[in-house]
Amino acid sequence: MLNITTFLDANSKRLDKDVLYNPNTGNKFNSSEILSIVSEIGRNLKDLGIEKGDRVLIYLNNSEEYLFSLFAIWRIGAIAIPANRIFTAAELEYIISDSKAKLMITDDDAKDIIDIETYVPQNTSQFKDCDVLPAENTDWDDLCQLQYTSGTTGKPKGAMLTHGNYFTAIHNECDVLTLKQDDVYLGIYPMAHVGLSWSIAALRAAAYYILIEQFNLDEYLDLCESEEVTVLTGMPPVIHSLTTMDKRHQLKTVREIISGGGPLHKKIWKDFHETYGIPIINAYGLSETIVIGTGTVIRPEDYREADRFESVGHPVCFSEVKIVDEDDSNKILPPYEQGEIALRGPAIAKGYWGNEEKTKATFLDDGWFLTGDIGYLDEDNRLFITDRKKDMIVMSGWKIYPTEVEEVLIKYPAVKEIAIFSVNDCHRGEIPVAAVVWENEKDADGLIRYASENLSRYKVPREIYDLDELPRVNGWKLLRRELRQMFKND
Repeated sequence: MLNITTFLDANSKRLDKDVLYNPNTGNKFNSSEILSIVSEIGRNLKDLGIEKGDRVLIYLNNSEEYLFSLFAIWRIGAIAIPANRIFTAAELEYIISDSKAKLMITDDDAKDIIDIETYVPQNTSQFKDCDVLPAENTDWDDLCQLQYTSGTTGKPKGAMLTHGNYFTAIHNECDVLTLKQDDVYLGIYPMAHVGLSWSIAALRAAAYYILIEQFNLDEYLDLCESEEVTVLTGMPPVIHSLTTMDKRHQLKTVREIISGGGPLHKKIWKDFHETYGIPIINAYGLSETIVIGTGTVIRPEDYREADRFESVGHPVCFSEVKIVDEDDSNKILPPYEQGEIALRGPAIAKGYWGNEEKTKATFLDDGWFLTGDIGYLDEDNRLFITDRKKDMIVMSGWKIYPTEVEEVLIKYPAVKEIAIFSVNDCHRGEIPVAAVVWENEKDADGLIRYASENLSRYKVPREIYDLDELPRVNGWKLLRRELRQMFKND
């Protein structure tokens, strides 16, 4: 038997300490209390007819109830479908139809937006003293989650994640962060994202997890200082913000910060390191691998050799990585040659729900998973990400990797943020253009001159578009496809 929630049983028997704090509600919970709440929600779900293998959609904001509901679904052997609270009714309808979800866990504001039975968990802290519900007998390969991808092209796909996948991911995240009971972990990632696994790892280690419902930089910094945070979650835009200020006094207890969800430009990484001296755990993984369940990472001990501030490091435990030709996955490429990144390990999803064609094309028979990301390995088997395969621009046969261009142009002093993307061109197929958030004064002509001096001619953006902010998911992952839609010329 392997039910991922049984770590709560173990921790509840041997520890009597708070492991979860929600500053928004003021509520604190120890492992025993969490187990009781999860058990009662699980009983409620069973009373509503939910059985092992049934799909249950969660449509909540970041909250205690989100976390407890997720654990309750796993506890009874059902399959969770995390949904972003900003999804529209149409997006929810697609996921519910595709997954054949039986129930939606939501709040009063959203319970009537779609025609499906709902469960609204309220005042869950009152369940702190309820009897423990035994965990359902589930195995390594039993599904516990359908993680719908963002759908870069076409409809979202449901990655089939198992109890064994999550076991591996939590093990590796505890290992990478060297989490201990006296650690204080501040989590900001959306709970509908697999980045929540970092927080689950903190709970597994019985560290003190501070749950932020909605990110606010001032609150983030205040909590770092007042709660003496040791392990901090971040993302490229947050780390960039920190480089524009000196908050060393508020981050003085932080021993490491996680970055993920998109490329961290080396200029920003280097500036942060020189200002704060805090190692960045620069991780690489996907929804289909539960972040670094199977993936790579830079750890503090790597910093002696990773001073170029651009690698996402070596494979974590049980993981393998290789670079293959974009058109022939049987052809393995040598060091420094760019190609598609392939991963193999025990946290790789079983495939895509109800999509055999895409599963066969992406999850190969020998266990390798084709990520759709472009990168290369150096002579020490360190991985470097250059771009998404779908984001690559092909202009008159020339391949242009947007992240590579961004790494150069972000150094121009007038540029605060920049995104390179393609627009259609009748003669050359595609051409590279740039969306820029300026520091103060606009200087498009100066940026083009700088690009011409530091890039091959075919990589220079043909147009510069001014924006107040770049489109991101939850202020996090850059949406190049939205930029292409905003500025399409066909």
